[in-house]
Amino acid sequence: MTDVAAAANVSIATVDRVLNRRKGVKQRTTQKVLRAAIELGFLTAEESALIATPRPPNIVFLLPSGTNPYLRLLGEKLRARAVPNGRDAPSIRCIFIESFNARALATALRHHAAWADGIAFMAIDHPEVREAVEAISAGGVRVVTIVSDLPHPGRAGYVGLDNHSVGRTAAMLLARFSKRTSGSLALVSGSRNYRAHSEREAGFLALIEEMYPELHVVGVREGHDDAGENYRHASSLLDQHPDLIGIYNVGGSSNGIARALVERKRTDDVLFIGHGLTSDTRELLINGTMDVVIDSDPDTILTTAINLICAQPDQIQSGRTQRAVRMDVFFRENLPSGTSIPAR
Repeated sequence: MTDVAAAANVSIATVDRVLNRRKGVKQRTTQKVLRAAIELGFLTAEESALIATPRPPNIVFLLPSGTNPYLRLLGEKLRARAVPNGRDAPSIRCIFIESFNARALATALRHHAAWADGIAFMAIDHPEVREAVEAISAGGVRVVTIVSDLPHPGRAGYVGLDNHSVGRTAAMLLARFSKRTSGSLALVSGSRNYRAHSEREAGFLALIEEMYPELHVVGVREGHDDAGENYRHASSLLDQHPDLIGIYNVGGSSNGIARALVERKRTDDVLFIGHGLTSDTRELLINGTMDVVIDSDPDTILTTAINLICAQPDQIQSGRTQRAVRMDVFFRENLPSGTSIPAR
């Protein structure tokens, strides 16, 4: 390597980076190092050709930490994919960061851009996050939003549901299933800082106002996808609104709301819709505490995001919204077998 470095007039560190296909080496420098390596007999032409091919990207997924079982399921599936699959497979890391903290997300985006060629993350709609996306995308890192979008010309795409339609669907199901001409409906959100949650809320409210004005929406509580907070919000709603006929959990950690319904013996007369088919929501559907779970297949989300990061530049259009994930609606009677179970 010392001889190759001298012949190419570069440092040994640069030779090491070229041979191991690490990021940060100009194409011209790579060609100069490989030409010197062939001339010195350090590499064969075939070995040089292999090294010269574009290396698989380094990919980082940034997910919110906390008790949300669906996000833990995404993390479990990512850890399984992160097991090395050979030299030509992408390197994947899954990093959990503080939930609902825009500054923590922006800091993580900038920090992991030093290693990553592409970053997929659940976006928070905040100026600091937008600035971070602007900076790292300008530096060549491909940015993909998952589950919750952040429309920005620097991102390569969004992988997730049409959340406005999701909210309208939840409203339609609650209103039609209740068969009531009056009563109150409640929403428990994770945080409006997530565009996914604010869009679901907007879709829900729009359909109720449009088609079921006789039903009264009593407001939105933010539970931050925490089972304890969701339990307290649901308990308060049930105590304050005896006419409550339905609850829509816009975010995750539905087990907290379920606990309040069970304790107050309201599982039969209050319809309950939530998100993410995991071990806890599956159990709640089976025992009748939940009525509907709206799901987006985690494997489809991860595969689509990885493929988008790995795609050649001419295969994507920067900033184009991609809703490649279908909305699955599960009831007790149509549950698929073999649902993955995240760690509790």
